[in-house]
Amino acid sequence: MDTTQISATGRRMVDAIDNVIVGKQETVEAAVISLLADGHILLEDIPGVGKTTLAKTLARIIGGTYRRVQFTPDLLPADITGSSVYNQKTSEFEFRPGPIFANVVLADEINRATPKTQSSLLEAMEEKQVTVDGILYKLPAPFIVIATQNNIEMTGTYPLPEAQMDRFLARLHIGYPDRASEVAVLRNQQIAHPLETLQPVLTPEQLCDLQRCVRQVHLQDSVREYIVDLVRETRTQAGLLLGASPRGSILVMHAAQAAAAMSGRDFVAPDDVKRVADMVISHRLISRGEARGMNDSSPKIVRSILDRLPVPVPTR
Repeated sequence: MDTTQISATGRRMVDAIDNVIVGKQETVEAAVISLLADGHILLEDIPGVGKTTLAKTLARIIGGTYRRVQFTPDLLPADITGSSVYNQKTSEFEFRPGPIFANVVLADEINRATPKTQSSLLEAMEEKQVTVDGILYKLPAPFIVIATQNNIEMTGTYPLPEAQMDRFLARLHIGYPDRASEVAVLRNQQIAHPLETLQPVLTPEQLCDLQRCVRQVHLQDSVREYIVDLVRETRTQAGLLLGASPRGSILVMHAAQAAAAMSGRDFVAPDDVKRVADMVISHRLISRGEARGMNDSSPKIVRSILDRLPVPVPTR
């Protein structure tokens, strides 16, 4: 499969999602790039703008298994990963998998669960496996966690720790629609929700093939160095307590490869890096004296670094 085919499939995915999420093409394209890059997505925004709908739509278009977990303070890790249950007929313990055993897992309002429960996702998101009672269980492929959280209402919530935030490839915002788009939403949902008639664009196996092909998109050494310089600059900013880690560099690379493939190119250009930098890097930065999600200045810092960082000139 070449990048032209990846681009064509990516456009079909975007067009399908556009029928449900109206007027938010930039966010939709970023979500598709995240899927192609085999990354997890954090949807952070105010209530009622379509975070859960976008997560459901992404699950529907890849035709895979989908599970939704409503995160609450009394949710336990075993409620997500599963547990061993004693079978009286066989006199043995048998494992009953939890909702995490799906292609797409929606962690709805993830910051309402306790840190202990949030941490149950760490192994799954990083290694695509879970360990229960000392036994390792592989998760299905593809495996994507899409989490939502309200970044305004923080009372009674547990902010995600840095290790958890670092597992997400992208943090996306939807925001209010413009007037014309909001009118279109009313028209589309007057009788039924468009999600009810949405058909899969590809299969889980086909998505895995696309993800493998994306990793073959070429990067010149100068572009690799550009990514590293961008991420390293975040570690020297006076206004930041914590910059992006090497995992951030890797995920910027993977997202830029997906962005290049979406554009039909078999090589990564500096513009691909610029396109994905904000959504991949911003949530990895911790500002001094600033609670995460409140007056977040991280996107401005990323843009300012991009503005002054020398841009390499591609030779192909």
